[in-house]
Amino acid sequence: MHDIRAIRENPAAFDAALARRGDAALSSQILEADEARRAKIQEAEEAQAAQNKAAKAIGAAKAKGDEVEFERLRSEVADKKAAVATLQTEAKKLDASLTDILARIPNTPAEDVPNGTDEDDNIEVKVWGTKPEFDFTPVEHFEITGVAASMDFETAAKISGTRFVMLRGAVARIHRALAQFMIDTHVDENGLTEINSPVLVRDEAMYGTDKLPKFGEDSYQTTNGWWLVPTSEVPLTYSVAGDVLDEAALPLRYTAHTLCFRSEAGSAGKDTSGMLRQHQFEKVEMVSIVHPTQSDDEQKRMLGCAEGILEKLGIAYRTVVLCTGDMGFGARRTFDIEAWVPGQNTYREISSVSTTGDFQARRMNARFKPAEGGKPEFVHTLNGSGLAVGRCLIAVLENGQQSDGSVKLPEVLAPYLNGKCTLRATGELC
Repeated sequence: MHDIRAIRENPAAFDAALARRGDAALSSQILEADEARRAKIQEAEEAQAAQNKAAKAIGAAKAKGDEVEFERLRSEVADKKAAVATLQTEAKKLDASLTDILARIPNTPAEDVPNGTDEDDNIEVKVWGTKPEFDFTPVEHFEITGVAASMDFETAAKISGTRFVMLRGAVARIHRALAQFMIDTHVDENGLTEINSPVLVRDEAMYGTDKLPKFGEDSYQTTNGWWLVPTSEVPLTYSVAGDVLDEAALPLRYTAHTLCFRSEAGSAGKDTSGMLRQHQFEKVEMVSIVHPTQSDDEQKRMLGCAEGILEKLGIAYRTVVLCTGDMGFGARRTFDIEAWVPGQNTYREISSVSTTGDFQARRMNARFKPAEGGKPEFVHTLNGSGLAVGRCLIAVLENGQQSDGSVKLPEVLAPYLNGKCTLRATGELC
């Protein structure tokens, strides 16, 4: 949500920032709605003051015994009361209309975000690791001999339809091991607090984390109004909604491993093979609630936490900063981490780490009390994948595949696999 006062003070700067994202200038429309709202509020306040003045005069007329004046004033107050109620209702409608306009406008990009229109304009900022070399043609994850029988798309489709998978046996265990490894690393080494959060949330939580109203079609809603979370960013971030935190409590750093659900609206025909793009998937999420001055440094720290998972797994990756045209709705700046997947001979996104500034905090009224005193200020919120578990499974399987259809697994997973680091071509761990 944008600060209406900032738009009033510098509408040209606001329009210029939106233009960098490819959006039309909106300040004139916003300020027109704001002016109408403020005028109606002032009109309602003046009518309320007139009503209060007339109400006091009723008492004076009653004290004088002037029944004629008393009845006239009483009738006048009744009329004014009705007029005030009408004006207040109109003011609320105008206020709601302005809020709705602001809620549908994306965040403005940070100054250092590169201009661009799509993913082709993203800029590579880091490359890590060595891509594996094979003496055979590597295949995609679902084609690996030791994996194929345990990655069951047909049964999942029978149960739930397309874009679902049923993992069995050793592959299911490797998937679980990856999630446990990520959580343990974030808690034990990166200092995050583990949260076991709900995956059903109310409208307010989706709105506060900028998923509503614009992106309702991308998520699933139950018949009684709950939303299935697209990521645990929603419950973790919204946990501070309406709070006024002590500055000394910041930063708050959370992590959670949850199921996530996305309708994948608009992605028909995209990544239909394998388990790259699913309606239901698992992710280890990171969320930070910080002082505004810590925001940029915290994003770098979170990026390092996510990159560190891939480095421990020995998966080659690259990091890109997204251009203005490719950033998400609520982001001020986003870094994507892309893992090397040899079966496709390309890098694929496995994490996005974003800072939203105070964009989400304004929507959910999350503030902190400055240590030196003064009015509460909005916190800054950040979120990042640490990592997407299914996509990490894909990277581990494809990078570790052997010519005989087996898979060599990263040694860091051994403690979670009872010391076993090989997936045989027959599908068992050894």
